[in-house]
Amino acid sequence: MSGLETIWEALQALRANKLRSALTLLGIVIGVFAVIAAVTAVDVIDQYFKSSIQGFGASTFSVERYDYGGGDGPGRYHPPITHDQVLRLKERVGTDLTVSVSERYDGGVKAQSDRQETNPNVSLYGTDEAFLSNFGYEMRAGRPFVEQDVQGGRPVALLGSEVADVLFPAVSPLGQQVRIGRVRLEVVGVLAEKAGLFRSPNTRVYAPLTHLAGAYGSGGRNMDDTRIRAASPRQLTAAEDEVRSQLRVIRQVAPGAPSTFNIESSDFLRSTFGQFTSTLTTGGALVGLISLLAAGVGIMNIMLVSVTERTKEIGIRKAVGAKWRNILGQFLLEAIILCQIGGLIGIVLGGLGGNLAALYWDISPSFPWMWAAIAVGGVTLLAIVFGGYPAYKAARLDPIESLRYE
Repeated sequence: MSGLETIWEALQALRANKLRSALTLLGIVIGVFAVIAAVTAVDVIDQYFKSSIQGFGASTFSVERYDYGGGDGPGRYHPPITHDQVLRLKERVGTDLTVSVSERYDGGVKAQSDRQETNPNVSLYGTDEAFLSNFGYEMRAGRPFVEQDVQGGRPVALLGSEVADVLFPAVSPLGQQVRIGRVRLEVVGVLAEKAGLFRSPNTRVYAPLTHLAGAYGSGGRNMDDTRIRAASPRQLTAAEDEVRSQLRVIRQVAPGAPSTFNIESSDFLRSTFGQFTSTLTTGGALVGLISLLAAGVGIMNIMLVSVTERTKEIGIRKAVGAKWRNILGQFLLEAIILCQIGGLIGIVLGGLGGNLAALYWDISPSFPWMWAAIAVGGVTLLAIVFGGYPAYKAARLDPIESLRYE
């Protein structure tokens, strides 16, 4: 028989037992789906994470009160970083580094204009004139804060894109008044939409820290986020060392004692998240592998039953001249075709399922071509391994005994 005839015979054999073939296919589909969906979803999450930390530019790092432990043990919180400490840091580093802060003054509140109001999911943050570049925002309309806004404590605001769209759906927000929490502010700018990993940054309203300190009380407030930007990426390491040295003095850390703060850069965050996504990928692949092993047992079972049912057919073929390798090839081909069909269905469904995360976060879809190729090769190997014994058993049947089989 030619190659095409062999494939046709294999497909006819699978169609003869549709229910049994479908149940076997289901196991393969589930296994491949688990692998592809997990890898695709992790890749989408990884893309979303990378876009959400764009605020950490190549020359920007953050000072945090939480120490992750560096892999030597569990992390812990240190005493808060206060506004006074940040001001002293600004004085000590001079103009070589740009220091900016962000502090939440109110959260879970409504923002109101003359005619509209938001859901109670808006947060009010205080910041300074270096906020835009240090925190990775861009302007959609209007202007950013300037030094005079901060020094004079002006009642001005930058609206997140979602807040602006709700409060001013048909008019320009610029020059309009908004009320949020204890303050009434004039809108001077609207921030461009920005991705966020856990909470949307687009439901925030920013005002000068000095103005909010007057309305809410300063009292040595603790800073939510402190970002420092070096002049260039090449100076990042030196900048981190300088900030570490100055903050140890400001926070009165004894010589030789561990620092009571933590410095994070984008490289650190990417490395940490990379380890997390790698673990997720491995876990998803292992779940899929277990499912595929179970499917392999099902393939061996259906092939053994098929050999038994077609014993007389095998005897006839051998009687008219078919060699053992022809029988072996046909049964192996049936197993391979069955696995390939299930594998392709699993790849398509896995890709679609994994990209639900991309649809939810409104980012570009992803497809793991390398893992799809691995899945195709894996199910082929699965067919050969688990279909090999039934095919070998069929090929070695005695033609005389096979013809007598009822």
